[in-house]
Amino acid sequence: MSAVTGEPLRFSPYSYDIHDDPYPTYSRLRHEAPLYRNDELDFWALSRHEDVLAAFRNVDAFSNGHGVSLDPAAFGPEAHKFMSFLALDPPRHTRLRTLVGKGFTPTKVAAMTESIRAITSEHLGPALECRSFDFIADFAGKVPMDVISELVGVPRVDRTEIRRLADLVVHREDGLLDIPPAGLQAATSLVDYYSAMVRERRHRRRDDLTSTLIDAEIEGDTLTDDEIIACLFLLVVAGNETTTKLLGNAWYWGWRHPDQGTKPFTDRSRVDEWIEETLRYDTSSQMLLRVTRTSVECRGGVVPPGERVLLLIGSANRDENVFVDAERYDLDRDTSRLISFGSGRHFCMGAGLARLEARVALGSLADRIASYQIDPEGTRRVHSVNVRGFAALPTTVTPR
Repeated sequence: MSAVTGEPLRFSPYSYDIHDDPYPTYSRLRHEAPLYRNDELDFWALSRHEDVLAAFRNVDAFSNGHGVSLDPAAFGPEAHKFMSFLALDPPRHTRLRTLVGKGFTPTKVAAMTESIRAITSEHLGPALECRSFDFIADFAGKVPMDVISELVGVPRVDRTEIRRLADLVVHREDGLLDIPPAGLQAATSLVDYYSAMVRERRHRRRDDLTSTLIDAEIEGDTLTDDEIIACLFLLVVAGNETTTKLLGNAWYWGWRHPDQGTKPFTDRSRVDEWIEETLRYDTSSQMLLRVTRTSVECRGGVVPPGERVLLLIGSANRDENVFVDAERYDLDRDTSRLISFGSGRHFCMGAGLARLEARVALGSLADRIASYQIDPEGTRRVHSVNVRGFAALPTTVTPR
């Protein structure tokens, strides 16, 4: 029981209340149960920055081999078939990440700047003409999907459907403790789509990441079709969705905290700080799963081997022992210790691309908009286990 509220401390990542606002529960976890156990759903949770960071870096004790989600349909030794190297341990992880990394070098990411700028302008123009639009449906949901699609080689005509399928994969229904049937069907459809695309590229290469992955080679080692398909699936589900949510979260919290949110509009050099503080304050990737390889001692308790452990990134980024006045949205703070992209061998390969997309997209908004308002009655959140963000953000802007 909590000495403060008298209410039992219960944390479930499936709860719609948690999706609406997890941070009061995170605070209680850090203070009352930094090593938390949920017997009903069979998982442990780490909520303090020090513990989450240590678990990310300790690949000998914490395994990715069963995936990163608590969902039964996404958990198990076959998780890599959908989530690629994110669901593998060394040495298989090292091999696959090294090969895939050939398509994500800093030089290749930087070379995408003008393409991202063009995609941003393409979607921002019509939205600004309307002045009132849905920030997610009309802008933040389109830019990352087009960037990823351009990167991997998905034709324009297919991009709306691919995004619809990706949304279904991450959506969770209230009371259902797994991927809904519609999400499973969407995942199958995505795999089928990318399978056909890989087969086509085997016969006819193009200037895209899919062709790069087919040709990637280190000392004679190449990727199989299944490995390429899993990588493409990971990109569209994890890479696209999290960047969409980052943009929406920055837009929302900048509006909710005008003393901070107006800063990038008066000084464009503050856009990066807007991005980084949003990543800390309300990161789109809220938690990732690990499975213990050995007994792990933590906070006076012991987690046996073979146990599922949730690393609560969203909580770690609000840890008062690391970030002073952590509940305040503050663009002036030092965010260098945020762990929104993980740490260690599994540090997010797409972090550079996500930051670049956000810099271009939010910078373009700051260039062309004097002010904006969000209709709080029309906002709608995504319901997902791992990802936090908005499905709708009705916005009215005043152009410059």
